Amino acid sequence: MRNTLSDESAKASLPEITGYTLLRAIGHGGMSTVYLGEQVSLSRQVAIKVMLPEALADEVSRRRFENEARTIARLEHPHIVGIHDVGRTRDGLPYYSMPWLTRGHLGQRIAASNGGMDQARVREILHALLSALGYAHARGTIHRDVKAENVLFDETERPLLADFGIALRRGYGTRVTTAGLAVGSTAYMAPEQARGEDVDHRADLYAVGVLAWEMLTGKLPYEAGDAVSMAIMHVKDPIPRLPPRLRHWQRFFDRALAKGPLKRFHDAAHMLAALDRVPQRSGTHEMLALPALREQVARVGRMPLWAWLGVVLAVAAGIGLFLRQGSEGSDYFRVAKPPVVAMTDSEATFALPAPPDPANQPLTGDPAGALLRAAPTSNAEHWVARADAQIKRGRLGAPDNDNARDSLLAAQHSDASYAGLPTAVGRFVDASADAAVRSIRDGDDKQAAVRIGDAVKVAEATRQANGNAVARLRKRVMQALQARIDAAAAAFDRESAQRVVEGARAYGLSRNQLQQLSARAAGIPQPGERLDKMAGDMVLVRNGSTVFAAARRPVTRDEYARFASATGRAPARCRVSASLLRVLAPRDWQSPGFEQSGNQPVVCVSWEDANAYAHWLGQRNGHGYRLPQAREAALLPAAGAGRQVSEWNSDCSGNCSQRIGSGASWRGGKGTRSLEPDRGYDDVGIRLVSDLPHATATR
Repeated sequence: MRNTLSDESAKASLPEITGYTLLRAIGHGGMSTVYLGEQVSLSRQVAIKVMLPEALADEVSRRRFENEARTIARLEHPHIVGIHDVGRTRDGLPYYSMPWLTRGHLGQRIAASNGGMDQARVREILHALLSALGYAHARGTIHRDVKAENVLFDETERPLLADFGIALRRGYGTRVTTAGLAVGSTAYMAPEQARGEDVDHRADLYAVGVLAWEMLTGKLPYEAGDAVSMAIMHVKDPIPRLPPRLRHWQRFFDRALAKGPLKRFHDAAHMLAALDRVPQRSGTHEMLALPALREQVARVGRMPLWAWLGVVLAVAAGIGLFLRQGSEGSDYFRVAKPPVVAMTDSEATFALPAPPDPANQPLTGDPAGALLRAAPTSNAEHWVARADAQIKRGRLGAPDNDNARDSLLAAQHSDASYAGLPTAVGRFVDASADAAVRSIRDGDDKQAAVRIGDAVKVAEATRQANGNAVARLRKRVMQALQARIDAAAAAFDRESAQRVVEGARAYGLSRNQLQQLSARAAGIPQPGERLDKMAGDMVLVRNGSTVFAAARRPVTRDEYARFASATGRAPARCRVSASLLRVLAPRDWQSPGFEQSGNQPVVCVSWEDANAYAHWLGQRNGHGYRLPQAREAALLPAAGAGRQVSEWNSDCSGNCSQRIGSGASWRGGKGTRSLEPDRGYDDVGIRLVSDLPHATATR
């Protein structure tokens, strides 16, 4: 594209675009004109690319323009020129606006470098380009026209890759690069690209290698008078050698400019790693080898005449062998004409025929002008775009004929090799996982199973069943199920947890995962079952929403004795204050007035003693214990055989000057009674309860 225009062109009528003021034309191309304009709303200068009226009527040109806009719009990277806006002019011509980059292109800097750019700056630019290409390649886009003129600079001297007009997205109508066709700029063209063969991302890496050579040396590795001759040199000529000051780069270029794609760097990251291994040299120290070189030259000059004759004969033989091989391989660059095959609308494109055999027919016209052609689109792209829109609207599997599941299956059927399909499937699986997790959280197991089933179906159809997206789906589903079972466990609701497990059987989980969930649900205790994580032989008590742990039996004499011994607590009196027996025959928990064994309920302990015991026991084993409320006491399990005793409660009466004892006792008391809190009674013992934290929700 020319960067200068005549004054007459500048004064020509400018297109009218709502929201923009066009100032002047700054470049012309075969299908578009680039204008300098101002975006009125933001008061910033932009470059606006407008399609020519005659190009709009040409299907190939229109497709190329649209392809470039679509490609750039989906590539958001700090080293790729982006798009501000797309639309149509008042006359209906397509346009898109881009940043206005005023610092020129890389070709201008190479030309001004006088024999090569600074090596540190070359490394910086290569890092930026390889980062941009690695990003584009990962998204299925091959640039196919990496060259110095397509590397622009912004105000901060940041290099940006531009002009994706002939970019090829893998899986998009491969006829454009079938045998006999070539697309790209010959100065940077990989051998397979020059022969018209299928290309992949390694063709871009070859072009980066050419560009690196050009930046370092100030000239191209292959130079010829016309495009065809240059393409032949890329195919057949050996990789050139660098001058001594740059020789430490040679190994890098031997890989970057390899004739076969398999011998080149695997990807942009691999090339970037190799770039970082190139020694950081200025080239000056290599000149230290010059004295030794001069000595070798002098030694050759002292060779006898007969030795010189041998060298000459060997060289002559080598040249003859080379010429013979060259004549036999003269058809190497010629590519057979492909059979005529009817193309669909989405496959139709123009491309440069392979160069003809010079011995049979002359070249006509300028072949270089036909090197820039449009990349075709894939039918799968339409279905993927449709699926993305449906995902945004939440139409994952319904309604019929308008859902992302069916659109992705149609994309697979249309073009299974479309490079954008795997990532689109990943987006669908992730969206399905979101929906499935919501349904699991809401208890809608049926809907969750549908979402999971659709995601797996699409992944299997597109050969992504073992991909990362499906792995994320299964992990998230498992986490959601575990969260539901945890919630049921916190409420000690084993039945709800078991229903979660039954619903999960339709999710396609592994046998091991189902066993984990089932064991987790089965471990939730039921009312009356022992809680092993709590000391004191505690069982679960539940009555509607009331859930707590309770000791199966009252505290025994042996248990209380350990408390009294550890704390030195004095025994409480076990007689009324006015009784003479309190002095003549005192009683306490050790001598309640009747024989007791160590495993029988302790009596003659005050309400204050009971609270002190609960506090001490909690400190020992880390659980919080307390006396039951009266309504809780009514739910406690029966104490079993033996002398019946009432039990202290936490409730009070008489302005809390008295405390409550509840339950039947051997003295015949029933129900509840008010008792003095600072003395013991020979028919009142201690039973502890505990509030249940989430940590005790499994046995």
